[in-house]
Amino acid sequence: MTSSHHAAEDTGILLAVETSCDETSVALVRGGTEILSNLVSSQIETHRQFGGVVPEIASRKHVETITLMMEAALRESRVAPRDLSAVAVTQGPGLVGALLVGVVAAKSFAMALDLPLIGTHHIAGHIYANALIGEIVYPSIALVVSGGHTELVLLEREGVFRIIGRTRDDAVGEAYDKVARALQFPYPGGPHIDRLAHEATEVNELPRAWLEPDSYDFSFSGLKSAVLSAINQSKMKGEPPVRPSIARGFQESVIDVLATKAVRAVREFGAKQLLLCGGVAANRGLRETLTARCGEQGIPLLIPPNALCTDNAAMIGAAAHLKWTRQQFSPLDMKADPALSLEEWSVRGEEA
Repeated sequence: MTSSHHAAEDTGILLAVETSCDETSVALVRGGTEILSNLVSSQIETHRQFGGVVPEIASRKHVETITLMMEAALRESRVAPRDLSAVAVTQGPGLVGALLVGVVAAKSFAMALDLPLIGTHHIAGHIYANALIGEIVYPSIALVVSGGHTELVLLEREGVFRIIGRTRDDAVGEAYDKVARALQFPYPGGPHIDRLAHEATEVNELPRAWLEPDSYDFSFSGLKSAVLSAINQSKMKGEPPVRPSIARGFQESVIDVLATKAVRAVREFGAKQLLLCGGVAANRGLRETLTARCGEQGIPLLIPPNALCTDNAAMIGAAAHLKWTRQQFSPLDMKADPALSLEEWSVRGEEA
């Protein structure tokens, strides 16, 4: 590697593609921290009529929009293709058909322009979305809360991930959607429950699943059953369920467990920072509770703005930058991998 190449390394401009679920997104990110463009085309309206994401439709929508999005992201950033350093793409986890669209588009682009390819972990993206708004200090703990994931991740140093707790059943986002459906709210249900919980004057107390005393794992299936039971009890009495108090009880139970375990992990692992990551990080109740608890405990907390919490390609560019600076590229025969492991995706050779 020439010294001039090395100098340009930190300011590398990556074109990043994210198509893991029902958002098609393309971004240009410089130096892993500066967003030059970040375009997101959401399919929520398309999937709403089905009450959830339909994988086949999601893939087809990605196919329709991906090339247009790539052109638009380049245009908006005013970066010429020849000035790009690499192409990053979500390799997994996600819906395999949706991932494939992004992977094929990114490979084609990388091959056409002879650029290195960086297959990127979707959750690493959610975690490193925080690098787009502030400096990440190590060691840190990331609380990942999204539709398909609920995890506590220890980052002992940059780009090295260790999962210390995960959900044993539903992810938080899934639990929100199922409870919202039971309370007859349209998909996606999270924002409705969050709003209702804030409006509630009373609370229907629901159980907290702490699991074993030292466990950092989560479980939300029992809480979901408790909500259904509360709704059924109202029905048996011939009364409509009091939706605000149930929503508030559900949300308080979820947030109490998430916040308590996250703060305990920060203490136990001597973390210097707590990072909130993932789509459910847009939840107002969760943001407020974590902000208050971290304030009381003197724990620095980073929370990206809502647009960077939900799926977007800028976060993929931020995570891929970890591999770009270390010249750890993916082969062009890389496969989309719905079961990609976060820990195995960690940067290599950090011990050296």
